Amino acid sequence: MADFLSTYGLTGAIIVGQTLLTIVGLLLLIAFLLYADRKVWAAVALRRGPNVVGPFGLLQTFADFLKFVFKEFVIPSGANKGVFVLAPIVAAVLALTAWSVIPMAEGWALADINVGVLFIFAISSLGVYGIIMAGWASNSKYPFMGALRSAAQMVSYEVSLGFVIVTVLLVAGSLNLSDIVRAQDGNYGMLNWFFIPLFPMFVIFFISALAETNRPPFDLPEAEAELVAGFATEYSSTPYMLLFLAEYVAILLMCAMITILFLGGWLPPVDIAPFNWIPGFFWFWFKVIFIFFIFAMVKAMVPRYRYDQLMRLGWKVFLPLSLFYLVATAGVLVAFDLLPA
Repeated sequence: MADFLSTYGLTGAIIVGQTLLTIVGLLLLIAFLLYADRKVWAAVALRRGPNVVGPFGLLQTFADFLKFVFKEFVIPSGANKGVFVLAPIVAAVLALTAWSVIPMAEGWALADINVGVLFIFAISSLGVYGIIMAGWASNSKYPFMGALRSAAQMVSYEVSLGFVIVTVLLVAGSLNLSDIVRAQDGNYGMLNWFFIPLFPMFVIFFISALAETNRPPFDLPEAEAELVAGFATEYSSTPYMLLFLAEYVAILLMCAMITILFLGGWLPPVDIAPFNWIPGFFWFWFKVIFIFFIFAMVKAMVPRYRYDQLMRLGWKVFLPLSLFYLVATAGVLVAFDLLPA
């Protein structure tokens, strides 16, 4: 640390501090979102959910964390040990890395780069490798099937996600995530947000995000009834926890992307008092948590798709719809001279 400070000075120390603060804050938030996810699922099923460990069960996630940490880590005898151990680390590191370009408020991003959208798309595409490595290295048929499903599923829905993102880029005129948020700023508050003119793409992005993150009703890579626990069947202890930590970090990332691309990011719904008195950071996280609540409700209410239904939806419905809306949006912007400068 002393060498780092002597080389990069105060700026480097600030960057390290911001990075640690972001990671710790994300992990703490995910701990409570896991609790909220279970509570929502329980409430829909008229159950209590976690309610014993800590006040109202708030410490249940931390108890689960300790349980995972102190359990024995078992590596199957037939597994490729190096890849088996590396897979959860790859999945978790890639999931956390994507958050480095997310702007949580005006000027509040670890790396406010001009190609932030491409960076997110590249990192989220690489995320599938952690799952593939886990499934292949386990040397077991259930994890292998789960990994194959995940690879096919993520590749299929990334195509639709790509077309949706390109449509937003056409309207915003920038690959910078902060500039996309600023493009939704105006005198009409939330009426300027992109979810109104691009509502069909908003719906496609939301559903594709569920599939991209293996979230119910598209949790086929780890479908308990069919594949035990899918790609994570042979994992235990901390590596098992890392795999599902990566999954929840990716889910939260998709909630953040929906917030940035369609819901105005850190912008208030109405630019008048008292709404504009509230810092943008809180508006950003309020929207992210609201989208996560919708994810939780979908998990509790919608039955799981069959695999053929999942692939049909991606290739035969979302792909042509997103492509059509992309071309239509480009045509309207050119015809009415609305392309951003």
